[in-house]
Amino acid sequence: MSRYAVLAIGSHQYQVEENAVLEVQRLPSAGAEAKEVKLDQVLIFNDNGKVRFGQPFLPKASVTCEILGEVRLPKVISFKFKRRKGYKRKKGHRQTVVRLRVKSIQAG
Repeated sequence: MSRYAVLAIGSHQYQVEENAVLEVQRLPSAGAEAKEVKLDQVLIFNDNGKVRFGQPFLPKASVTCEILGEVRLPKVISFKFKRRKGYKRKKGHRQTVVRLRVKSIQAG
């Protein structure tokens, strides 16, 4: 990886480079018709070994991403039971994520 950035999106951190595809939680900043989103919470920027760290974020640095669409992850089953008591609880959950493609990384 010669040029990459570390982003903070929600409560997660992602290491991205240009043309990378990543799946993140739903973005409140991206509207229903939005085709692009600009993420400005850049923690670390590396350009061929020249590393810059933010405190906590780098000023004027941003990552522009293209929104590819929403995807639903496979269902996760949560099952609880107590033996010999007749107690059973079954819950299912499917997380919806947004798939992004990194178009460009601006250092500022």
